Amino acid sequence: AVLTFLLWFFLGGENSVVQGLLAAVTVLVIACPCALGLATPTAIMVGVGKGAENGILIKDAESLELAKKVNAIVLDKTGTITEGRPQVTGAKWLNDDDATKNILVSIEMQSEHPLADAVVNNFSKISNLKKVELTNFESITGKGAKADYHAETYYVGNKKLLAENNIAISEQLQAQADEWGKQSKTVIWFSNSTQVLSVLAISDKIKETSVEAIQKLQNMGIALYMLTGDNEATAKAIAQQTGIKNYKAEVMPQHKADFVKELQAQGKLVAMVGDGINDSTALATADVSIAMGKGSDIAMDVAKMTIISSDLNKIPQAIKLSKQTVATIKQNLFWAFIYNLIGIPIAAGILYPINGFLLNPMIAGAAMALSSVSVVSNSLRLKWKK
Repeated sequence: AVLTFLLWFFLGGENSVVQGLLAAVTVLVIACPCALGLATPTAIMVGVGKGAENGILIKDAESLELAKKVNAIVLDKTGTITEGRPQVTGAKWLNDDDATKNILVSIEMQSEHPLADAVVNNFSKISNLKKVELTNFESITGKGAKADYHAETYYVGNKKLLAENNIAISEQLQAQADEWGKQSKTVIWFSNSTQVLSVLAISDKIKETSVEAIQKLQNMGIALYMLTGDNEATAKAIAQQTGIKNYKAEVMPQHKADFVKELQAQGKLVAMVGDGINDSTALATADVSIAMGKGSDIAMDVAKMTIISSDLNKIPQAIKLSKQTVATIKQNLFWAFIYNLIGIPIAAGILYPINGFLLNPMIAGAAMALSSVSVVSNSLRLKWKK
């Protein structure tokens, strides 16, 4: 504006001061950065609102912008790919007596794991079990739990827990566990300090929409990885049923975050999808974190996005929303820049030597307001997109 005034003052001739002032004011008005300032936040606000309408809660605008760049997604199994409502579908005992079952249920009553709830619910329905007084109860992260009863230590958990404590497994119980593993069932072992007393099969149904969502994500060129604490046979069966090519079994909670870091070190932009407390570290580590709405509070607190319905189909929708939002931001910025690029020279009087046209400051004010309206209107178009 100062430069415009000086040019008019020295080169404008008879009415140089008046025309210089008018041109300087017009340049100031036309260069007002309202449209530029509105370009990004209006698109983000509409995008976040659009996500909420479709059951996708977005807490961080950055995650909405990053989602379009995601090329690797890490999926937890239980509660994410599966329904997260495990049920006991089979049990085989070395010695089928109520006293042993009482100890098993008493240990599981003190555990907070979803699989423990499945065991308690199952046995409370089929028999009149009594809770016994345990001592030295300990929850072992990623492996199970243990407790003492009448000077004997009892363990409930996965095979790693047995191996660490040198607990023997009978051939018949091992054969039954192998058979259940092939059927994509989670196997839980119950033992004393020397031998396995029982093996339980727990089944968690795959969500109806999981296979469809996984196919959509793979069609978008995104690499999918499933992580689970289950054994190899169960993980392989779930991966085959859902079409996931990359999976890791017997993964400890703390190793999920390490796996996310490995992918990031390979140059991938990683999204982590989970629902449990054991997923929270991996969610915090990922570039884009997505929690299932039916999962734990800590997972939803850490994650930047929450899928209210826990439907995996919402993830492709979130990525598509991200692409639409970023495209709208770019359109807004283009129009804001091109408006100034064209408008400022005309406001300065570049056409005056050619045809005597000098832009009126009032018209410039209207044009400036109209540019802001156009940016907001373009952002609102997001609301009508699918």
